[in-house]
Amino acid sequence: MSGNGQQASAVLERNLFRIGEVSRLTATKPFVLRYWETEFPMLQPVKSPKGHRLYRRQDIETVLEIKRLLYDEGFTIAGARRHLGERQGTSSEIPDPPPAEEVAPQAISRKVLRDLRDALRALLTLLEER
Repeated sequence: MSGNGQQASAVLERNLFRIGEVSRLTATKPFVLRYWETEFPMLQPVKSPKGHRLYRRQDIETVLEIKRLLYDEGFTIAGARRHLGERQGTSSEIPDPPPAEEVAPQAISRKVLRDLRDALRALLTLLEER
């Protein structure tokens, strides 16, 4: 068996994958995966004791389905979220954020700003691919 064949069989036997591996397997950038985690409640990788994201096989299938809906079918993120939620029989609505006047500027944490940056990068990637 060649080196690639051994690697493929090792992947088939595993149940948990790090974000870089999922990125390569699904041809999706890691920041897009992190953004999708915030937008799709059904995509919730487990965290290792060191805080690394560990995706299960089901998560990888969900990523591939999200990618198909967004890129191939032309769904919006909200539409894809609804579609996946209906298929799973769960409510996938994310509540609207509070109005800007209710959020004090000093209350915005670095994590929120990083998440916003990642979301904007993901949006830019989607726009550049069209």
